[in-house]
Amino acid sequence: MSEQKLQSQTVQTTGHAWDGDLQEYNNPLPVWWVYTFYATVIFAIVYWIIYPSWPVGKDWIGGVSKISYVNSAGETKTHSWNTRALLLEDLNQAAAEQKPYFDKVSAMSYEQIAKDQEMNGFILSAGKALFADNCAACHQAGGQGVPGFFPNLADDDWLYGGSFDKIHQTIAGGRRGYMPTFNEVLSGEQIDQLANYVASLSGTEHDGAKATAGRALFNGEAAACYFCHGADARGRTEIGAPNLTDDIWLWVDAPAGIGAAAKVAAIRSVIANGVNKGVMPAWGDRLTPEQIKVLTVYVHELGGGQ
Repeated sequence: MSEQKLQSQTVQTTGHAWDGDLQEYNNPLPVWWVYTFYATVIFAIVYWIIYPSWPVGKDWIGGVSKISYVNSAGETKTHSWNTRALLLEDLNQAAAEQKPYFDKVSAMSYEQIAKDQEMNGFILSAGKALFADNCAACHQAGGQGVPGFFPNLADDDWLYGGSFDKIHQTIAGGRRGYMPTFNEVLSGEQIDQLANYVASLSGTEHDGAKATAGRALFNGEAAACYFCHGADARGRTEIGAPNLTDDIWLWVDAPAGIGAAAKVAAIRSVIANGVNKGVMPAWGDRLTPEQIKVLTVYVHELGGGQ
């Protein structure tokens, strides 16, 4: 191999050397890498021009791309592109597409909505979205609720009534379930008797002698349970007092297979300690009347309605 060709294949140096033999090589970057780097620089400059990049005071450097949206006050705002403005624009577009349906909902009665086949699809879609956003956190995605905390909306057992008007009233105005404590009014033996009577109402295995004594307490002035739950123990929807005869439990932690003794103990606990946690917020000032109406129909159908 000629000396000239060998020199052409030799790695170039910068001319710097240390101790005579230690040299600094000059290895240029690959051409494709250099061009890619230049391309990214050009892309960054173009991006800074089109989209807002660096904040300067109340404005931005760049931001040729604009997005218009309507704020909570109903005012149209134009802003340099950002993900929040993009979301608001998408929400406004979706609201505009849904508006004819919500206007139709507003003009129709509940019975008309339930019978309108075209509206059924909209109710299912919009109602499901509203339920997921506002109700599922407590009542779960399918409306099955959480025993001891939030009612089951899918079983056609309604504390305050399952008609359209009652469900609307519940959603718009909220509810607050309450039952007084009896551990300072009744003795432990009396609470045990009352718990056995309540268990007997739904066919749960119980102590007959205690249940007989508990019945007198239930209908007497000492406990006066009949005042809220009714003389037949079937409850009063006007105050949200549950039916004690149907073996459907919300405040009593009585899952399937719990056993009779454990169920009586759970009933005893509720009687002794009462209930002061059944709070549902009012949605009348959070949702529009049309949204509440859609949600009312959706929940009505979710539980079979009345």
